[in-house]
Amino acid sequence: MRQNSCRVGLWMNYKELLDRARSQLPLDVHEHKRFEVPTPRSHVVGMRTILSNFREISEALNRDPRHILKFFSGEMATAATMQRNRAICPVCTRPDTKIVKDKRFLFLVCEACGARSSISTL
Repeated sequence: MRQNSCRVGLWMNYKELLDRARSQLPLDVHEHKRFEVPTPRSHVVGMRTILSNFREISEALNRDPRHILKFFSGEMATAATMQRNRAICPVCTRPDTKIVKDKRFLFLVCEACGARSSISTL
């Protein structure tokens, strides 16, 4: 019986210490906010898709914009450039493409519009 009362005493002491520690934490630790990436704002001009808030997105992800642009370029199999805080990706919606080898490099060439994008080798 004495052993149980000792355990209860230790539990109460631990609970008091835990409550005291929690009361000293800043309020933002108690809040559970989910990480949110800004919604992409894009529009099409001619054959180009322009991502207007590209820099804002890269800052929210805490990544170098050039790395994200390289990823987008690879995923869309097209060339991409950055102008100020925008990413510009020339995109042709036609399926009329062919792969052309120029020296040791491969290019995806659109037969409809003539766009040429480098692609990685397999």
